[in-house]
Amino acid sequence: MKRALGPALKILALRMPTLAIPALAIPALLFASTMQAADAPVVVTSIKPIHSLVSAIMQGVGEPELIVDGAASPHTYNLKPSNARALQEAKVIFWVGPGLEAFLEKPLQALGRDASIAALDDAPGLVKLPFREGGAFEPHDDAPEHESASGQHQADAAHNADPGNDSDHDHGTFDTHLWLDPMNAKAMAAMITTTLVAADPANALTYQGNAKALDDRLDALDAEIKGVVAPVKGKPFIVFHDAYQYFEHRYGIRVAGSITVSPETIPGAERVSEIHRKVGELGATCVFAEPQFEPRLVNVVIEGTRAKSGVLDPEAATLKAGPDLYFTLMRGIANSMKDCLSSA
Repeated sequence: MKRALGPALKILALRMPTLAIPALAIPALLFASTMQAADAPVVVTSIKPIHSLVSAIMQGVGEPELIVDGAASPHTYNLKPSNARALQEAKVIFWVGPGLEAFLEKPLQALGRDASIAALDDAPGLVKLPFREGGAFEPHDDAPEHESASGQHQADAAHNADPGNDSDHDHGTFDTHLWLDPMNAKAMAAMITTTLVAADPANALTYQGNAKALDDRLDALDAEIKGVVAPVKGKPFIVFHDAYQYFEHRYGIRVAGSITVSPETIPGAERVSEIHRKVGELGATCVFAEPQFEPRLVNVVIEGTRAKSGVLDPEAATLKAGPDLYFTLMRGIANSMKDCLSSA
């Protein structure tokens, strides 16, 4: 046995220096990894859909922080002390704008000039649609409006890209749920990329490469959603609040109205009664709730009618934040519409 062990021990001894080299390299690798993380700029985002786009562009560099997390809604959010600290430490801040995240307007004004603040409702090339009043409870002339949806989208885009269009800077006159059109998401992603490159030029190539990959994914998503909703485009439905007209205009679907124009204002008994009557008159096949708000109203509205109920989640209240959230969000809206309207 002693004679057998001798050569084996000699071989092991010869190999020891080779085995030790990676072990000695571990602290250096950990140090390099720590330095890389330290180099990432502190980026803060307001809501989940914007956080998702920024996360996709920052992959390989760092991860942005999120203010409105969980099932909270920007319509009713109150800034927390931890949010205020994050804003103070941020190098770059992304939000849609004061029309959506009103709770951020004064805190951002109070910040010093160290942070770069990007209001994405100012992104060049956005399609901006005006607020609708009264819940839009009127029958539509389906064919002309739906057939021209893409053309109208292009016309609006050209209008909003015009440098002389002063309405681009009027935050109070347009619907702020801009991200519910993937082409608007592309316009916002371009502004996000430009802002990050200016704030962190050392990682410019990574940001630009990620942005190109995101653009390609958004184009594929757009084509996918068109196919999903095509069979139910002509069926009218009602939503909890008027958040979906960018989705409507992009894909030619038919929203007959909303229970409330603004989620900050819960409708009274008279309004609910009016909507209940309109559901029957318009032949609405589905009424959609939202996870952040009281579902009981939807049940009251469809009681005694043939309409079914479903759930739409335009602000991703039920989804985990991350770079894939935007795609899950948009697919979820399309599939929820298809499932409810197909079965009605």
